[in-house]
Amino acid sequence: MLKKGELLGSIDQPLEYVYFITAGLGSVVLTTPEGRRAEAGIFGFEGHVPAPAITGTSLSLHDVTVQIAGSAYRISYADFRRGMETLELFPKLMMRASEAFAVQLAYTAVSNAVHDISVRLARWLLMCHDRVPANEISLTHDALSLMLGVRRPSVTTSLHVLEGHGLIRSERGLITIRHRADLEDYARDAYGKPEEEYRKLMADLPGDLEV
Repeated sequence: MLKKGELLGSIDQPLEYVYFITAGLGSVVLTTPEGRRAEAGIFGFEGHVPAPAITGTSLSLHDVTVQIAGSAYRISYADFRRGMETLELFPKLMMRASEAFAVQLAYTAVSNAVHDISVRLARWLLMCHDRVPANEISLTHDALSLMLGVRRPSVTTSLHVLEGHGLIRSERGLITIRHRADLEDYARDAYGKPEEEYRKLMADLPGDLEV
């Protein structure tokens, strides 16, 4: 089981394990030299963490933490590297997942530059909803503040905006998606392209990945 707040990787620390999330949600968190922290991307069942393991890097390049408690398979870093070097389909799957994550990071940078906070919040909630099989998402204001790289008052204001449109319901530590399709409309071009790219990347892989 993965506990909320559990570290799956710490910056500049040796990689001991590689995790494959089966339930829950995690964050890749970057820290500036001044100690300011912001989330760079999120992950669920669609890939592996820490991502640098795919290149043979033995140190974590960032912090990887659990945002929503869940479960995961884990293997040792040594076994992961052995699989990358000896198995047929495994490396291809891992590379595709890493490419999809890179697309997510790129679109996060674009969204941070061109969209207002409420649209960015809508995007993050949709991304979380994709990875959590329920309309109720356990996220605190602090977690959302980290996700968006903004202060808590801005999160509160943006939640009120989305609530005012009837898209979500926000309670203490819990956000309920009320109208998914309308939330997608509100997010406009902030959401959808990375998800489409993920589907394309995975489309030609065998359905039964026996490696």
